[in-house]
Amino acid sequence: MAKDSSSLSFVPVPELNLSHLPEVYVLPVHLSMDRVHELEDQLADAGATVVYNLQGAKLILGALTTAKRAKFELHSRGLRLQDLATGNTFNRNIISDGAGRPSDSPDRTDGSESPSRKRRKIYLVDETKQNFIVSTEIPLTTEVETEGEDDGATESMSQLSITHASINADELSSNNLKLDELDPISSSDFPEGLVRVIRTGWFSDSLEAGTPQPFERYLIYEGMTAISSEGLQTIEPLHTVRADAAGPVVHELSQQKDNTSGNVLYGLAIQDPAEDGRLGASNGDHAQTSSAARRDFHVRRFKQSSQKGWKYANDQAVRPVHLLRETTSEHDEGASGALPEMPKWVKENKIYACERSTPLYTPNDKFVAQLETIKLERILTGDEIGVRAYSTSIASVRAYPYELTSTKEILSLPGCDHKIAHLFYEWETTGHIQAVDDIQADPTLTALRIFYNIWGVGAKTAREFYYDRKRRELDDIIEFEWSTLTRVQQIGLKFYEEFELKIPRSEVEYIASVVTYHAKKVVDDQIECVVVGGYRRGRRENGDVDIIVSHRDESATNHVINPIVAALETAGWITHSLSIITANSDRGQQPVSYKFNDDKRGTGFDTLDKALVVWQDPVWPSMAEDLANNSKAKNPNVHRRVDIIISPWRTVGCAVAGWTSGTTFQRDLRRYAKHRKGWKFDSSGIRERGTGKWVDVERWTDIKTRAKTWQEAEKRVFEGLGLEYREPWERNTG
Repeated sequence: MAKDSSSLSFVPVPELNLSHLPEVYVLPVHLSMDRVHELEDQLADAGATVVYNLQGAKLILGALTTAKRAKFELHSRGLRLQDLATGNTFNRNIISDGAGRPSDSPDRTDGSESPSRKRRKIYLVDETKQNFIVSTEIPLTTEVETEGEDDGATESMSQLSITHASINADELSSNNLKLDELDPISSSDFPEGLVRVIRTGWFSDSLEAGTPQPFERYLIYEGMTAISSEGLQTIEPLHTVRADAAGPVVHELSQQKDNTSGNVLYGLAIQDPAEDGRLGASNGDHAQTSSAARRDFHVRRFKQSSQKGWKYANDQAVRPVHLLRETTSEHDEGASGALPEMPKWVKENKIYACERSTPLYTPNDKFVAQLETIKLERILTGDEIGVRAYSTSIASVRAYPYELTSTKEILSLPGCDHKIAHLFYEWETTGHIQAVDDIQADPTLTALRIFYNIWGVGAKTAREFYYDRKRRELDDIIEFEWSTLTRVQQIGLKFYEEFELKIPRSEVEYIASVVTYHAKKVVDDQIECVVVGGYRRGRRENGDVDIIVSHRDESATNHVINPIVAALETAGWITHSLSIITANSDRGQQPVSYKFNDDKRGTGFDTLDKALVVWQDPVWPSMAEDLANNSKAKNPNVHRRVDIIISPWRTVGCAVAGWTSGTTFQRDLRRYAKHRKGWKFDSSGIRERGTGKWVDVERWTDIKTRAKTWQEAEKRVFEGLGLEYREPWERNTG
């Protein structure tokens, strides 16, 4: 019996190799988001090609039990499949050929038996008639001869041949079902267009066994993709295969010439004869009939505002997926001439952004800007999986050192699937992406974006303003919602336009010098301040200023945040203190264990002392004259957002590494530490997940080995994680 997938915990799986599988998708039904992410990470660690777009998957893992429910979940997410036999429901049982070879294997000319690769007989059980249709799967690399249905002519099949015969239930019952003797799973088990849904227990059992288990005992549902002529997927050429008149028809589209572009097209369209007229439908008809062309938002149990946000996004019909084209020159040159030499991280399929260099400016910044717009829309509409998927793809594209010229390059990048390839094709051929144009022109998303940009307002609150409270602009929030806002949100709304203005590097440096001056006055001259965030990564302008304050004497950083903020307020630099956190000092600056003891519950985890403040230069050029004319003259200087973080020296390397790196780089540092080391990483230190103990990667415990500078401490963090050190300007993942 398959193990319950919910009991699966962190297990290193270096011995399990899933690189031979097709694209894998984890269906987020009856699974928490943490569990979905855990499964995705473990699959990727085992070499599987994990995709975040359902339409690009051939193998789907789900916590489901029935084919009916599986088909419903796929349909609701825009993936419409045809059952393997039109009009009937089938259960597939795969029975091993006892001889280990096909019964019709041809003999050698010398009379000896010809060796053959082991094949399997597939029995499709028609539950309505209790008859069985026998199909033999031929390995895709095998060339065979099969007799034609009409004239007995011999037909060469380069990839797949299916023959049908009828047997009754009594004949089938004489066969022995030997699931344990089935052949290992390979890519040949997934002919083009076939999609399988299996239980998540398959993966946990494969982990335990150290080898991929046969799918049959875990199979929930399987079907063929139903794609209109306007939404063809890119596949390898297939010869025409026809079933009987009642079955689906597979049309050959291999190497058809596009007379307008001179490109070679690759595609496969599967059409039900009953829907023959649909292929020629107009765009309007297609938008109504093809739910496969809709955005892949995932169904979750949202509150009213979230449900409406999801409904809005799901109701917006997107353009049919483009057919990826391979130019004649690319086809003739082959892989050696069509693509540049791939970076090492691409060749080795490095899936974590912390394992590669990501510069501030890249050859593909314009395309990345398009993807960033789509990612923001996913944030605003509550599509958590979409946000993560686009973040991964963006980080990969940003790290690619060459200007992208083909969809082949996109598909070679870790974390980029056919969805990104289609978007690039549209961008390359038309100069824009229609989905991005729609997002930018949509009034609903415009309002959500305005609300989301209020400091202290997240995407969920923005949706509540729009859907639940019917607010459409900032004036509505001020007039009707002011009393319901938190103090941070009120200040964010008050200085909305000023906070939208970027801060030049020179001003960031000046603010840091002021903080350093007052911190030294409060403590002593040994205090050190380092500006992190986008400034340290090389950005010319920044949205806020992040400053880490540290001292080699640990007692000097204990409860020092309040005196520093008070000194800056007295001098007139801080106008508002939004949040002051002292949890790290409250526990004696000891790294909190990952798993709390009873006496430490509630102390928090990511809890460095910090202050979030509003900053304004108290001096302006005409200050004396203005005050002489009006004692209440308003300071015209722009208000800025400043974060002051206090880190004890023992973990200053983790603090600097975490607060410096781009968002996706930070995320992947945590993922890497979790799945490669079994550790929990954040800016306040590293802990063992098993014991909860602090891991001293910075070698602070022995006073003789302590880092002499914060730069040295940061490098030791990368060293302790087993990563190559990346300079700050190499961590611009977005």
